[in-house]
Amino acid sequence: MNKPELSIEFFPPQTQEGVDKLRATRAQLAQLKPAFFSCTFGAGGSTRDRTLETVLEIQGEGFSAAPHLSCIGSTRANIATLLSRYREAGIRRIVALRGDLPSGMAEAGEFRYASELVEFIRSETGDWFRIEVAAYPEVHPQARSAGDDRANFKRKIDAGADSAITQYFFNADAYFRFVDEARAAGVAVPIVPGIMPIASYAKLARFSDACGAEIPRWIRKRLEDYGDDAASIRAFGLDVVSGLCQRLLANGAPGLHFYTLNQAALTMAIWRNLGLDRIDAG
Repeated sequence: MNKPELSIEFFPPQTQEGVDKLRATRAQLAQLKPAFFSCTFGAGGSTRDRTLETVLEIQGEGFSAAPHLSCIGSTRANIATLLSRYREAGIRRIVALRGDLPSGMAEAGEFRYASELVEFIRSETGDWFRIEVAAYPEVHPQARSAGDDRANFKRKIDAGADSAITQYFFNADAYFRFVDEARAAGVAVPIVPGIMPIASYAKLARFSDACGAEIPRWIRKRLEDYGDDAASIRAFGLDVVSGLCQRLLANGAPGLHFYTLNQAALTMAIWRNLGLDRIDAG
């Protein structure tokens, strides 16, 4: 059996303490031999320099780094400059996203949609970058309809994306249905499930409300029952998320992409629960 592809997402730290902690986290997660580490990009490029510094450090350590690139609030000139810098550093993968309009900014910039960003990256750099885009099995929270969301996703692929990473979810059936509908629409690229380990109910609820990811009622109620019992929340979360990952992989998911929030322990525990630390990658 071949090991599924693992990818791991970080956000750029704001302080030197955060930088040091992320280095330690990265050293732990590197033991799992991920295909790449990705790093997020703040709304309107608000973390541009810190994202650049983080991915250059990851790349310098000998790992594959994939910077996120959000187009809302950006110009073609700004994006072209970043693409050139990443290319000079030998980075070969980009996560291309629409992103959010920063608070107080009225104009979206020169790009409106991620498909336009993908098209621009291809026009500027050809096939240099492997381009990842976002997918939403439970429908993007700003989409007018599920049909519009599926059409937007296909436009990103048709513009030149190589693969997709989904928003996290806890309902495997939503992922399987999304993949089936994408295949029926002619989308053939890998669609990798995004996985969110559960460390805190309050944080999970806040993130989920913001991004439109549904927490099934039975999970929400169990987490509420645990109150401030952090150990029980983590144990329950490990069980739920490990089971989700097992089902996804057993039914053909090409890999797993972990939203780590710059922490290592839960991702490593889930990987061990799946027995993937014992499989020879071949």
